[in-house]
Amino acid sequence: MANILVVDDELGIRDLLFEILNDEGHNVELAENAAAARTARQRERPDLVLLDIWMPDTDGVTLLKEWSAAGLLSMPVIMMSGHATIDTAVEATRIGAAAFLEKPITLKKLLKEVEKCLQREDTARPDAAQAAAAAPASVPAAAPAANGPAAPATAPVLAAVPPTPVDTGPQARQTFDLDRPLREVRDAFEKAYFEFHLAMENGSMTRVAEKTGLERTHLYRKLKQLGVDLSKGKKTAL
Repeated sequence: MANILVVDDELGIRDLLFEILNDEGHNVELAENAAAARTARQRERPDLVLLDIWMPDTDGVTLLKEWSAAGLLSMPVIMMSGHATIDTAVEATRIGAAAFLEKPITLKKLLKEVEKCLQREDTARPDAAQAAAAAPASVPAAAPAANGPAAPATAPVLAAVPPTPVDTGPQARQTFDLDRPLREVRDAFEKAYFEFHLAMENGSMTRVAEKTGLERTHLYRKLKQLGVDLSKGKKTAL
């Protein structure tokens, strides 16, 4: 899970990227222009920034230069644009952009570039847990017995925990009233069908889209049309 800042002046794109990245388990913060992006960058360092090039106040390339000159380009930045030229993409890469995505952005390419940049960042900046794992562990010596050699240390025995059964909810046991009009029965079936897959995939829209064979934006529209509560698919860890 990473902290991702999305900077784009188009509300629809911001909302779509938020839904996609949040569904993948990331913490997502949104900024509608360069001024809001500066504030978000000062408040908390993101692990990754998705930055639009064409914005009304300050364009993305200028903001990228500003961060680079101030030594604030300590995170990977993916540039986004639907109108940029090859020269613009080359300039952004030269300044320090990690990748460039051309709009309209496909889901597969977006997730691929995000994963690639985050993996690169993790490799360049190992966390404390990785450092601790690499360090040799010190094992305290066992106390000697009163009149004999030291007793060997014994490892604690861990009890086996049985797997928790998957709760698919009432969707798996759904029945339908066949005396109702066809459209109503069909909508009820589709709602139960999608609720079942949301529960099985722990609310992941990406995996549900793959399982049901629907394009992601079509899937969102379908779920809203059927009145499916997306929050029910996500299980809360205790």
